Amino acid sequence: MKKHKKLLTVVIHTAVWGCFFLLPFIFRPQGREVPINISNRFIAIFTTNGVFLIAFYYFNTLVLLPKLLFKKKWLWYAASIVACLVVFMYVPREIANQFVPPEDFSQKMEAFKQKEQLADSLKQWKMRPRSSGGMRSSSRFIFFPGSNAIFFLVFLISTCISVIQQWLKSEETKKEVETEKLNTELSFLKSQVNPHFFFNTLNNIYSLAVVGSDKTAPAIMKLSAIMRYILTDTQSDTVPLENEVNFINNFIDLQRVRLTDKVVVAFITEGTIANQQIAPLLFIPFVENAFKYGVSTKEHSTISITINATDNAVHLYTTNTIVKADNGILDTTGIGINNVKRRLDLLYPNKHNLVISNEGNQFLVTLDITIK
Repeated sequence: MKKHKKLLTVVIHTAVWGCFFLLPFIFRPQGREVPINISNRFIAIFTTNGVFLIAFYYFNTLVLLPKLLFKKKWLWYAASIVACLVVFMYVPREIANQFVPPEDFSQKMEAFKQKEQLADSLKQWKMRPRSSGGMRSSSRFIFFPGSNAIFFLVFLISTCISVIQQWLKSEETKKEVETEKLNTELSFLKSQVNPHFFFNTLNNIYSLAVVGSDKTAPAIMKLSAIMRYILTDTQSDTVPLENEVNFINNFIDLQRVRLTDKVVVAFITEGTIANQQIAPLLFIPFVENAFKYGVSTKEHSTISITINATDNAVHLYTTNTIVKADNGILDTTGIGINNVKRRLDLLYPNKHNLVISNEGNQFLVTLDITIK
């Protein structure tokens, strides 16, 4: 890819400078009566100026800008540009004189002015300021018309292009740093979820083991399946929504082994669950939270969890009865909900809506995520 990009850059530069050197052949003096030496003089000056401008363009972009301007050496940069301008005003003209001597040019020019057929052209030449020393003196101080303007045009183009490229490179580097920082933070947040989840789940199994429940062994098998999912599938940035739903279903089954008939749990899935991808472990903190605050051994309580998937969004709804924390599940880490809020901000910026509210003795969570 980089090789093709460099090749494309070379082709573009070559094409642009090639078009630039075609200009003297397009704008050269025309007509059968125009002395050939006038055209040659025109082309010689334009060509030497053009070679210098090309050299100045790359000297400015490759040396002056990175070594001086971008390092904030303003005075040195300004002095270098002025020096290049002074050289441009004299050196290319002197080189052109070696190809078309001023003496030959002035003689041809005098003959050209005497021809009546080119009277209109003579008027244009007479409008030009002449020095008292004749054409030889004039030719030593008059160079290709508009050459100063072209010099400053090349200067502005080369500087603007380099500054824009430097800015884009800086923005790209800044974006890479931010992306790396984001990935690091996401990895850290994900790593926090695992021990937090296992801590709560092991507390449940410990409670079963203490009372010698025959549900302990099946609970351990469920935990094994859950651990396999967390330690393997969740290492990817996204997982199939169907796998995440199965993981939550296993977790709910694991919770049910310790519940009494006073707690009613409903887990419902709707829509196109099998065809969506989502970041892993986003829903489990809300499900855990429902069991943390919605389970009671003394009074009736309900927990309802619904996951609905459409073509471009996934919705989670949880409701649970708010009861006293008599279930033995302790959350001393403070990670759960705050963790998932931060992950949602990083993974789905401006693409999610989370609403957490209390209505009477009901705790409600609504989470909408746009995934496409």
